Amino acid sequence: MILGIDTNVLVRYLVRDDELQFEKARRLIKREIAAGRQVLVSQLVVLETEWVLRSRYSLSKTEIVYVFSGLLDAMDIKIEDEATVEEAIYVWKESSADFADCLIGAKNRQLGCKATATFDERAAKLPTFALV
Repeated sequence: MILGIDTNVLVRYLVRDDELQFEKARRLIKREIAAGRQVLVSQLVVLETEWVLRSRYSLSKTEIVYVFSGLLDAMDIKIEDEATVEEAIYVWKESSADFADCLIGAKNRQLGCKATATFDERAAKLPTFALV
């Protein structure tokens, strides 16, 4: 059995700005792992978490990459399609494109797309995009 967690649970677990909610999130994850169950972070939650960390908490790209790298290394949390998320983070580190575009490009490539058509000139600089 797998338990998915929402962005607000993940953010509280990562940022620890509300001690009560952090403790609830930590205990939930610990309980699931102790029971032999996985805790899943979907790609949608990863995407929304990047936005929250950047816009609400003013974390830099470098800080967010560090946070996501820690998540990917965590043994107690499973990331949906981890390889695609890793690719998106790797591409995002070296580009001026938004994280969302990097994730879209990585996912579409994984799905067999030769490219992702876009009107976004920054995204079009990514190797997986083509400017319309």
